[in-house]
Amino acid sequence: MKDNELLDAGVEERLRRLETQVRSDKVMVAFVAEFSRGKSEMINAVFFAGYGRRIMPASAGRTTMCPTEMGYDADVPPCLRLLPIETRLQPQALMEWRMAPEKWTRIDLDVNNPQQLALALEKVAETRKVTQDEARALGFWHNQAPEDNPVLDAQGMVEVPRWRHALINIAHPLLKQGLVILDTPGLNAIGAEPELTVSLIPQAHAVVFILGADTGVTKSDLSIWREHLITETHDTNSRLVVLNKIDTLWDALSTPAQIQAQIDRQKTSTADILGIPRDRVIAVSAQKGLVAKVTDDAALLQQSCLPVLEDALGRGMMGKRQQILADAMVSGISDLRTETGRVINIRKRDLTEQMMELKGLQGKNATVIKHMRSRISQEQTEFDLGGAKIHAVRSVHLKLLREVFSILGSRTLKKEMSQLTETLTQKGLKLGVKKAYGETFDRLRGNLQKVQALCNEIQTMLAATFRQLNGEYGFSLQAPTEPQMAGYLEELDLVERSHLQYLGIGNAFKLAQPEFADRLVRALSTRLRNTHEAALADVELWSKSAAAQLDAQLRERRRNFTRRIEAIDRIQQAAGGLEDRIQDIEQQSTALNQIDAKLAELTEYLIVSNQPSSTVVDVEFA
Repeated sequence: MKDNELLDAGVEERLRRLETQVRSDKVMVAFVAEFSRGKSEMINAVFFAGYGRRIMPASAGRTTMCPTEMGYDADVPPCLRLLPIETRLQPQALMEWRMAPEKWTRIDLDVNNPQQLALALEKVAETRKVTQDEARALGFWHNQAPEDNPVLDAQGMVEVPRWRHALINIAHPLLKQGLVILDTPGLNAIGAEPELTVSLIPQAHAVVFILGADTGVTKSDLSIWREHLITETHDTNSRLVVLNKIDTLWDALSTPAQIQAQIDRQKTSTADILGIPRDRVIAVSAQKGLVAKVTDDAALLQQSCLPVLEDALGRGMMGKRQQILADAMVSGISDLRTETGRVINIRKRDLTEQMMELKGLQGKNATVIKHMRSRISQEQTEFDLGGAKIHAVRSVHLKLLREVFSILGSRTLKKEMSQLTETLTQKGLKLGVKKAYGETFDRLRGNLQKVQALCNEIQTMLAATFRQLNGEYGFSLQAPTEPQMAGYLEELDLVERSHLQYLGIGNAFKLAQPEFADRLVRALSTRLRNTHEAALADVELWSKSAAAQLDAQLRERRRNFTRRIEAIDRIQQAAGGLEDRIQDIEQQSTALNQIDAKLAELTEYLIVSNQPSSTVVDVEFA
């Protein structure tokens, strides 16, 4: 497109965004469980059996102590990055710490050496001993909820995680496809890090909640489910409950039918307690599944039921995400092909008009040719005068857009949150916080609705202007679809719900702690800022697309006038120039058809190559 002067600013940005989306679009699957439910073993069985050993620490007494994100970034060498737990004593949000790589402890990973890899990843299980006061400051000790506090040792010390967050970057085939695994520790650790429940878990495309098949839903399991995982939406496909350790029910004194009946009862009971469809509960043995894969025991693998879980992850959760990405690609590429097709059709039409003009001059004298040049110059002058009218319309559009940018800007967001921030950061019990919270989100929703109304107004003006220009100048302008704020309104609702749990009576004492309230405010601000920035990016792209389309067709028309006048001038200056020019236009027309065909071939390739194959994920798991 660039080689053939078809790549204007709007189209280039849309192509770049599509490319970035494909390269960076992540499918985050959060594995959530209370301690000792076999979560790390399940991650080993599903994702790392190819190493022939455990990679994540999953042996007795060794478990993930800090939230761990596992993904792949081609720009970063394979490594483990660890954020010290002491950063909780500072006000920065986790998102801000991500922007400060020098504050993380980094350990390089040798992905071809399973032993070194597993040894390095044992770091996520490290703990340290602190005093009760230190544990309280770090968020692991609450006087108001003594039953949730860690056990004191003989010296009165408390064991807490050494690290606040871990990032693992390795080139595993599934991770290279865009999968991100979020491995979360138990209830106490989840509740101590607001950003987990406010940002990471709610934004995960899928959540795998792991229970013990032998214990079923315990009190602490139910607390995690109700406080952090239950959603008000009815999209049960994003929640998968796994009853792990079914091998503990493999009793030599029971028949296979009796064992299966016991497992089925547990599945039914679990579904009833959690209020989800029974088909969203899967019973497996991660440990036996891992052993079966490592020893290549097909019978044991089937008995472990691990392939059932892999199918639910691959075809269900990840497959649907891949389909959404593919649909976005097909839609984006098709739209760009249509817009580029309009420019090519204008060039074709201009060449046809030139051909008709020049063939009409065959056999005519110099006076007729001179008159033709004068007429083209007059058309050009009239067209240039029309540019002032277009400029006036653009001024109105820009005025409305500036209003949209102001509403979605950081200054407005800070102003809207000031009342809530003040209430949350006041000392002692936060009286009236729920009211301030609700009012803040009502104002933010009102702002997004105002943005939608302004976009609709701009769209109406654009459509009317484009219709007028199409009629006057024969353009083929079509106003791009205005951005929809509905998705961002849903995002606001989700953010509001994910924070609401912290504002009840049960969390009043936790919220009274200044450091916890401050972390909550920062996590909330970061999430809302991301939502506003995404909405703003959509509006900017829409505006650029409309402007670029108009610029492209104005530019083509001006070029056409220039080419027509140059053609007449050459005819006037040289005998035989008319026939040469007609032949030249025929060659240009042929070249344009070739460009059109090549673009059709490239876009068709992109569309076909982005249709997801149902076997892709299965192959990678295998």
